[in-house]
Amino acid sequence: MKVGLILRNVGRLMLSGRSAGTRMVMMVALLSAIGSGGCVTSSDGFVKTDAPSPSANATATYATGSADVGGSDDLANAAAKYATPATPGPSAYRVGPQDVLDISVFNVAQLSRISQVADDGSINFPLIGELQVGGKTTRQIEADMAGRLGARYLQSPQVSVIVKEYNSQRVTVEGEVRKPGVYPIKGGTTLLQSIAQAEGVNNDTASSTALVFRNTGSGRSVARFDLDEVRAGRAADPWVQQGDTIVVEASQGKATFNNFTKMLPALGFFRPI
Repeated sequence: MKVGLILRNVGRLMLSGRSAGTRMVMMVALLSAIGSGGCVTSSDGFVKTDAPSPSANATATYATGSADVGGSDDLANAAAKYATPATPGPSAYRVGPQDVLDISVFNVAQLSRISQVADDGSINFPLIGELQVGGKTTRQIEADMAGRLGARYLQSPQVSVIVKEYNSQRVTVEGEVRKPGVYPIKGGTTLLQSIAQAEGVNNDTASSTALVFRNTGSGRSVARFDLDEVRAGRAADPWVQQGDTIVVEASQGKATFNNFTKMLPALGFFRPI
């Protein structure tokens, strides 16, 4: 349905002899057609809407080396791989510079401490000295420390390492969200959780589509996800990774509708001459 035809229908409605209340109800129904998928024109020239057909790529589409989404037959398989990393969740988080670690050794209070990871990925720890932790998971760090302490100082030490502050891995959230910005990945962070950190989508202007841009070994990649499908549990909520950029797309229909509704009080004063 073209906007020009909708504008003509708005003009016809405002000049009609119907009551103000009837005109208001019919105008809202007319303008709502802008944001809907699939619309038809009835015999009296006003718009009626049908529910949009489901997308063939309801979960996600994926492309490599380009920001252009859609296309080839293998996109669905690639999107599923993109959305489901092999080792999702907090255990997959790899410590990096400026992260803060809470380290404790069971029954050895003197060794418990808070350590911030240096820019070169190292920390200093009693009895061990300088220890490289950058790029390792907390479980790998625990095993490494337990092995070093057990080799010379303690019998079967039990080491616990927790990331107290996540500072090294971040994602950028842009587009139609309430608070665009750069946010930390706190362990296993998903797409919806990242958008929630940006205080959610702007309901007045946002569409249901989010793009996730990612740097991969083969170049720049992008995946498209239907947020309505994810929220409803019909599609997976994908894990985000260090350096991802999330862009919530705008709905042109919602923006146009909101602009029209701002005009409604003024339009109500017009009368046929």
